[in-house]
Amino acid sequence: MVVDGLRLRYLDTGPAAADASVEGPLPLLIIPGHTARIEGFLAMLPPLAAARRVLVLDCPGSGESEKPDRIYDLRFYEDTLVAFLDHVGVDQAIPVGGSLGGNLVLRLGHRFPERFPRLVLWAPGSAWKAKPLTAWITRNILGSRPLRKAMFWPVVRIQSRFWYSPDYPDRQRELDETFAYYRRIMSPGFLAMYWGMAADQLQRSLFDLAPDIAQPTRLLWGDQDHGAQMGKGVARLHEL
Repeated sequence: MVVDGLRLRYLDTGPAAADASVEGPLPLLIIPGHTARIEGFLAMLPPLAAARRVLVLDCPGSGESEKPDRIYDLRFYEDTLVAFLDHVGVDQAIPVGGSLGGNLVLRLGHRFPERFPRLVLWAPGSAWKAKPLTAWITRNILGSRPLRKAMFWPVVRIQSRFWYSPDYPDRQRELDETFAYYRRIMSPGFLAMYWGMAADQLQRSLFDLAPDIAQPTRLLWGDQDHGAQMGKGVARLHEL
């Protein structure tokens, strides 16, 4: 599918996938996290799609979607996701996601409350106070053209320490598969996305939006997820 001039890979499944006029439960829009892709959600699709339409896509810069070498920020992804729903004929949906995906769930709900009447998110990015200096360093030093490829692997190796519990039996296999995926899709556009989306999430805080969220929202957190003080951040979001 081509949306706003960008080629996007997506899955559209469930009982109403072929006919947008079919009435039933609201479709789910699954939004992958930072660098993530459709494959990470395949095991979830059969039970979810048994009762409702489910849409999931590779966002620009990730997976098998197009990877333009451009400025990446949260607003760009918000616009792309809404344009994607327009393209498949979905007026209202329940956005679902974690990490960057969870960040976008809350941002979409805040910006388009009439289109997203319920929200489901877990451990969202930007569940912290804005970090403008760290964002500037990420965007202008780590993510600069001379350094962004050289710095990618050291930073992602540090990040990966928080992805799986040390006693998870498939930990090494999962990490090997993820790193192989990164090597396969490595490109200027992927790196621009990686650093751009990281910087914009650091630049902004969901704490500023949360008090205005009026629609029912399911907010989750895994109690072993301690990266970036996520537990405290989610608790603060819940209060707001």
